[in-house]
Amino acid sequence: MRIFMLGWEFPPFISGGLGTACYGLTKALSRQDAKVTFVLPKVIDGDYDGQHIKLLTPQSPTAAAGDRSPDAVASTMAIDPSGLVPPGPEGAFENVTFKAVPSRMPSPYAADAGSVASEGAAGRGISFVNPATSVAQQAAASGEAPPVTPSSGGVGTEYEGDLVAEAQRYASLCVDLADGEEFDVIHAHDWLTFPAGLAVARHTGKPLVVHVHSTEFDRAGESVHSQVYDIERRGVHAALSIIAVSRRTKKILVDRYGVNPDKVYVVYNGVENGAPNPDLPSPLPRIEKDDQIVLFLGRVTMQKGPEYFLQAAKRVLEKIDNVKFVMAGSGDKLTQSIETVARYGIGSKVLFTGFLRGKDVEKVYRMANVYVMPSVSEPFGIAPLEAIRNGVPVIMSKQSGVSEVIEHALKVDFWDVDEMANKIIAVLKHPPLADTMNEHASVEVRRLTWDGAAEKCLAVYKGAAAMIGE
Repeated sequence: MRIFMLGWEFPPFISGGLGTACYGLTKALSRQDAKVTFVLPKVIDGDYDGQHIKLLTPQSPTAAAGDRSPDAVASTMAIDPSGLVPPGPEGAFENVTFKAVPSRMPSPYAADAGSVASEGAAGRGISFVNPATSVAQQAAASGEAPPVTPSSGGVGTEYEGDLVAEAQRYASLCVDLADGEEFDVIHAHDWLTFPAGLAVARHTGKPLVVHVHSTEFDRAGESVHSQVYDIERRGVHAALSIIAVSRRTKKILVDRYGVNPDKVYVVYNGVENGAPNPDLPSPLPRIEKDDQIVLFLGRVTMQKGPEYFLQAAKRVLEKIDNVKFVMAGSGDKLTQSIETVARYGIGSKVLFTGFLRGKDVEKVYRMANVYVMPSVSEPFGIAPLEAIRNGVPVIMSKQSGVSEVIEHALKVDFWDVDEMANKIIAVLKHPPLADTMNEHASVEVRRLTWDGAAEKCLAVYKGAAAMIGE
């Protein structure tokens, strides 16, 4: 099976779980001898981490003069899995060709005003930000340029730049690239690549499979961005088959997008096999040896429920003193979260790391006594699997796809902050409970592999290809 795969992030270009999912799934497909051409929208010149990406063939200079031939519109890259988390063996992507087309498609998630300082420090290891320090002071102290505050107000301002136009540009370039590729099926990940998937399918007559990792209703609640919703709706209706990351996501597609349920296949995300790296140093700045750590790791956005985490933190600290709450991530709610911590008077108990990537993610898991995912709407949620893999008991929102497959975690409605606090206290005060959760949840996680997900995706591909052949 030959797959023309369209994505907008892949390690080290990541802003969330989609990049992790693409990494795990693509590597598993390669192990099963599927041939994958993975197309990324990146301007490679000066826009890549040379430690992990090697430019094999540059984009042709004739492309600037209007040459739209397949050889001109894309660069070919090699991904070096060493240094990425989770690491991969040499040759992990031997059946994958990475292509980069010159479309500058930024993350659809707006950066918080404080994320310049936070992300600038992320590559140098974990550094904690004092909520009492202003964002501008944080930037100055770190030696970074002053942050730029994103536009505010109105529906849809969480999307920076003209992403819709860039999605269309990416689609046009993918059509040109497809003329020089041989493939059996098109696999498009999330809305930013749906226009490209549709365009390539029309141009080549090949079957389109779309992979829904998140919907606009997950990201924005009822305040949906109309253009994004329209793109998602066109994509899921035009696709021959749809891969949804949970039954929850399938239900949203059926109820909110009017999709035929028979064309939606639930394929749960996986987690990498193998034990965590035992040699990682444990960073403990500003944390006392007797402190217990409660971890939030994810985008600091409405969807992830950071305000509910902080409300629960306030309640926990009214009953237990030797607890630190770590918020790892960046997003448009970061400044608001820092202000909330200051208003609650718990600034010395809440630490902000900014966006973490690579080995720093595993480091912060190893610090934690309990991981909390208070998401308002989580299509799946890979982070709880990673936490369990690192021996951390998990408290998760009932409004998540991962709650469908992990029984041995404590579950709570995202809005029930009193119950969330009670469960945090129970795990911290009763080590046998944490040990039992870890023991049984780790067995469940071992069954959720990327190889299993890849097998199910291959079956969806074959079914879609058979429909074209009928």
